Amino acid sequence: MSSYPKHYYTLEEYAALEGVGHARYEYWAGDIVCMSGGSEAHGRISGNVHAELHAQLKKRSCTAFNGEIPIKTPTLPPYRYPDTSVACGTPGFEKILGIDVLTNPVLVVEVLSPHTEAADRGEKFEAYKTLESMQEYVLVAQTAPLLTHYVKQENGIWKRFDTADLTATLKLEAIGCTLTLEDIYAGVEFK
Repeated sequence: MSSYPKHYYTLEEYAALEGVGHARYEYWAGDIVCMSGGSEAHGRISGNVHAELHAQLKKRSCTAFNGEIPIKTPTLPPYRYPDTSVACGTPGFEKILGIDVLTNPVLVVEVLSPHTEAADRGEKFEAYKTLESMQEYVLVAQTAPLLTHYVKQENGIWKRFDTADLTATLKLEAIGCTLTLEDIYAGVEFK
């Protein structure tokens, strides 16, 4: 199979694919990757995070978005689909390829999977960091209770915190919320 030539997709071909159906795709320098589907654990974790943030932000000036809302990443065009994001104040949107794309996230949460972990830790994080509004980035493992939390410091440097303790609490200073790992992983069975 590896001897077959790989097809390079144009942004126009990607736009046509994004415009039909309900699946979500990301464009990666000529390759198209389906972001829909996934494991039960992935679905539970991303749902838990979004639900907890939505509930805590309900009467505040920040809005939690689920994985249906992409984020504009100018250094990794055209946009990325995080599992959860939060914007504060008035959420900024831009229409890109016919899709409403968030331009000012403060927080992005990615649930790691074997096919996306390298990109989530590397290229995606680098792209998100270029957004002026970004303050915090959270990576959540789905195979074990493990969380990586990046916080942008006043000097612009990103500081990393890791925890694997189910009794730990994640403090999201940029949005004034807290999440316990127990709530993040509610209903998830580790094998």
